[in-house]
Amino acid sequence: MPVDPAEQVRLGRSLVTVSKLSLGGGPFGRVLEPDREETVEAIIHRAWEIGVRHFDTAPLYGLGLSERRVGRALSAFKPEDRVIATKVGRLLRPPSGPDTQTVFDYSFDAIMKSLDESLARMRVVKVDILHLHDPDDHWEQASGDGYMALDVLRTSGVVKAIGAGMNQAEMLSRFARETHLDCFLVAGRYTLLDQSALAELMPLCSEREIGVIIGGVYNSGILAGPIEGAHFNYRPATAEWLAKAKRLEAMCARHETPLKAAAIQFPFAHPAVATVLCGVWSVAELDENARMMAFDIPAALWRAIRTEGLVPETCPLPGGH
Repeated sequence: MPVDPAEQVRLGRSLVTVSKLSLGGGPFGRVLEPDREETVEAIIHRAWEIGVRHFDTAPLYGLGLSERRVGRALSAFKPEDRVIATKVGRLLRPPSGPDTQTVFDYSFDAIMKSLDESLARMRVVKVDILHLHDPDDHWEQASGDGYMALDVLRTSGVVKAIGAGMNQAEMLSRFARETHLDCFLVAGRYTLLDQSALAELMPLCSEREIGVIIGGVYNSGILAGPIEGAHFNYRPATAEWLAKAKRLEAMCARHETPLKAAAIQFPFAHPAVATVLCGVWSVAELDENARMMAFDIPAALWRAIRTEGLVPETCPLPGGH
């Protein structure tokens, strides 16, 4: 069934509600285009018109540039009407200037400093969601002092929800078992092409009411156009992944459905998924994502995807297929 980009849903067990289409601030950190400031503002204002209310950024994106741009554009809207998410674990040192670099630090003090600096960059008094950012090689510190800091911030009401954002499912599953995070940003591991989060992480999220934000729904571009040279997981796709993406594209074509529509709607069949987070480079790309989300996909396509074995038998598909 088509998905309404503006529909508001609760994010897991937290008190936060998010729109089903969310806007990622990764591309907003690029500095190449001379008119990027105006472009970012136009994208965010158009997103607001569409009904997007959840905006995600991080200090890492453009070494603070994304946060500054997001904060500036969102200042036009009431704080109580928007949901801002940012991340911790990558301190900018020095906090600004031409020599700024990122430093991995998930300690208690570093997380508190990182949040304060993010608030200053965005010129806001609070954010709603705070994620541990890619702690792949820092489990001990992130799950210890890092989680403790997030829990203090949540308990004291400084943030409404705490989570972790990663490109892998295994460590997120461990966070689900050993901590009490409210949400996960799962990038690229629960998509129409790659369901590696299905077996362990997604059931844990459903069982423990952890809200799932799906990022990387097009798997670095391969599900936007599976051509030679397309990227999967931030690098050129292997022949195996490219062949599977081409099979999906051909099946969508037989059912007169854009591959991007199937890709962006697929995750919502899982009960743990609250929203799909997309970063865009232009207003036109944002509008296309909204159209793809609302595209009326024939039930026969989902049945064919199941019959052809392109997803595991246990994988839920839209419409219950």
